[in-house]
Amino acid sequence: MRVTVVGVGYVGLVAAGCLADGGNHVVCVDHDQKKIDHLKNGIIPIYEPGLTEIVKRNESAGRLTFTTNLKEGVENSLVIILGVGTPSAPDGSADISAVLEVAGQIAELMTEYRIVVTKSTVPVGTYKIVSDLIASKTEIPFDYVSNPEFLKEGSAMDDFLKPDRVIIGTKNPAVMEIMKQLYAPFMRKSSRILFMDPASAEMAKYAANTMLATRISFMNELSALCETFGADIEQVRAGIGSDGRIGNAFLFAGVGYGGSCFPKDVRALIYMGRQRGVPMTIAQAVQEANYTQHRRFAEKVIAYYADHKEPVKLGVWGLAFKARTDDVRESPAVTCIEQFLDKGFSITAFDPEAAATGRAALQDRIEIAENAYAVLDGADGLVLFTDWQEFRMPDFEQIARRLKRPVIFDGRNLYDPAYVRKLGIEYHSVGRQAVVS
Repeated sequence: MRVTVVGVGYVGLVAAGCLADGGNHVVCVDHDQKKIDHLKNGIIPIYEPGLTEIVKRNESAGRLTFTTNLKEGVENSLVIILGVGTPSAPDGSADISAVLEVAGQIAELMTEYRIVVTKSTVPVGTYKIVSDLIASKTEIPFDYVSNPEFLKEGSAMDDFLKPDRVIIGTKNPAVMEIMKQLYAPFMRKSSRILFMDPASAEMAKYAANTMLATRISFMNELSALCETFGADIEQVRAGIGSDGRIGNAFLFAGVGYGGSCFPKDVRALIYMGRQRGVPMTIAQAVQEANYTQHRRFAEKVIAYYADHKEPVKLGVWGLAFKARTDDVRESPAVTCIEQFLDKGFSITAFDPEAAATGRAALQDRIEIAENAYAVLDGADGLVLFTDWQEFRMPDFEQIARRLKRPVIFDGRNLYDPAYVRKLGIEYHSVGRQAVVS
């Protein structure tokens, strides 16, 4: 099948690479000439495990091409996928201006029937807005499909190639069959395609992300309560996660969620509810609980050094909002570090992939170390924000020796408190009692 993907950001590039790997001929279109030039030269603009290999393989095979010419994509593809950004507007709504701009351009370029597919996360009702816009600009027949993405940063390739579900929002049986064929290469074991109306498809994306954010925020609130009672959130997690009705996923307490999806989508759901007179009270509480968790962790670190006579220097492990990505958008690490800097702390950080993006987000106010252990030298403590694999079993003896004061603030509960204490390191985590050597 011939497919065009508009937008070579995270969603668009992953979709394009994976669809090409399924045997389709895919044209990637983006208005950013620099991005297109980089992709033609094998330079991938984002870090995602496996993405570089799949893009280069399919470009070499001639199944994946890059251009700034939207006309080329519209003329040569039956299916046109929109993967452009829909960032939060100041009022919390999702800004769909880029979706509307591209949809209008497609309408003006169409000369025969096309299927326009929105993979970007868009507010419920966008299907009608886009359909009406295209119909107002052309008499050429078309169909519209809502096909929200469910990609987790750090495992996006597996999520696309081996999805647990693919949601297709359309009422046209003929279009259902075409979309079914498009996803057939990823359904060899069993079909996991769910067909529904476009409004339900759009709502399903927001519902899924807000549900997951709810689990995270609930565990984080519970962790604060555990600390006041001397309970251990990790033992509580094991206790409730063993209930088959609950399960273990997204029950880890920590410093809070971040990234490009959860914060934006929770805000958008709250906005949609406000617009329709249906307050999303749970979503509002989830959002506030997450902001509170960021502040709570930062304040714990700041309070620890309240009586420190000399300027405080901290070493930081992790800037990305989660492991296996270079994404620092709304990262708890960035939020907390901003609070540390405002208190006059100096920060030296290390992240395997997000050093450049993290430093840029913090306006070059931090130092970046060349390796994880270099942040320790002369530091009054180590703060861990991101659960990268290489941080999960570090050399604690080296940590104790190189830190000016051997103390760890663990925002991901990666370590066994008793084990760390035996090595002479003071240890503060989330929802568990502090241990002092």
